[in-house]
Amino acid sequence: MPDTLQGWLAYLETLHPSAIALGLERVQQVHARLGIVFHCPVVTVAGTNGKGSTCAMLASILGCAGFRTGLYTSPHLLRYNERVQVGGAAATDDALVASFAAVERARGDTPLTYFEFGTLAAFVLFAQSRLDALVLEVGLGGRLDAVNVIDADVAVLTRIGIDHVDYLGATREAIGFEKSGIFRAGRTAVVGERDVPASVTARAADLGVPLVRLGHEYDYTDERTQWRYRGPAGSRYGLPVPALRGAFQLANAATALAVLDVLRDRLPVASGAVRDGLVRVEWPGRFQVLPGRPAIVLDVAHNPQAAQALAATLGDMGFHPRTYAVFAALADKDVEGVVRAVAPRVDRWYIAALPGPRGMTAQRLRERMQQAGVAADAIDASDDIGRALAKARDAATEADRIVVFGSFITVAAAFAAGAASPSP
Repeated sequence: MPDTLQGWLAYLETLHPSAIALGLERVQQVHARLGIVFHCPVVTVAGTNGKGSTCAMLASILGCAGFRTGLYTSPHLLRYNERVQVGGAAATDDALVASFAAVERARGDTPLTYFEFGTLAAFVLFAQSRLDALVLEVGLGGRLDAVNVIDADVAVLTRIGIDHVDYLGATREAIGFEKSGIFRAGRTAVVGERDVPASVTARAADLGVPLVRLGHEYDYTDERTQWRYRGPAGSRYGLPVPALRGAFQLANAATALAVLDVLRDRLPVASGAVRDGLVRVEWPGRFQVLPGRPAIVLDVAHNPQAAQALAATLGDMGFHPRTYAVFAALADKDVEGVVRAVAPRVDRWYIAALPGPRGMTAQRLRERMQQAGVAADAIDASDDIGRALAKARDAATEADRIVVFGSFITVAAAFAAGAASPSP
């Protein structure tokens, strides 16, 4: 067996011919051999946009309330360790290596993808960590995602948009069906979506799942410098705006509070912990504004719904004479939809290729952007993100701003190119 984390991660890439192979049979077999049992409340969060931020706020509030909380998210920006956190701290290399070894011993000849293996290893680590609560972010979809081998006490659906159409379908109804696959009979589901697809409500009805829905059983009111929440356990007033920027984050924060309302008998949280958790939460790459001038905004937005939120939040920023976009995308994304959403806020584009089999070349990206209506002379292409970012910095004055977006890989490359530390 490998004896370093990097050795394990390289080994994991050799175990299955496909990077993505949805299905639970393989994971269930190995999970059963591992004998993993959680004795704490488990929250599983799925959704197209907002699931990571919701997970981060939920874990932050629980931590401030004194609960030892496990948090599993994906993908990471710079270090794999970011995916597995206990008590607000990323797992150590040694802890991950030991967990990978445990999965390998239980795996036998069962092929697992990189994500499946890593998810099971995270479960091993969490099971040994004496947790008070566990928050799990679904990787892709829900019904067939490896995270779904765990029966959650509360299932959460954040906003549902169009993404990963090759795996989840091309409509919100099809995608809602896949994501609501994390529901469990008789257990509550919190839905952070005002326009709930019929496929979601139908599954809830079939399983006898009580729904706690944004705009119905819970809601929020934006009061600019603070906000108000109402939910199943009552109302909370004078709440601080979350440290994660963007008006859309209030919906994610309200969804986290709705989960706490559902779990209030097992995980009681005082108002002070809610306030502390909201102002202390960190989630790099989600409209993260770096210190210094010109202003640099990092955002992992990679589908039209997320791009619309990005554009709205850029509009809420203070005045900047010019905005320069550093943009790169994966080949399977709706580039035209993303570009159309953000283009009204951008004066010039610095684009780049992304590496790997799913990466889009700069030439192809330029072609698709022009199809979306961006003028050819407004686009400057580079071979990599670092070079594109350098060009944008050279062009920008101190009063301008640069927005880096399009993919987790794009933002990670900006960090690697020296944009800043990934901590806000």
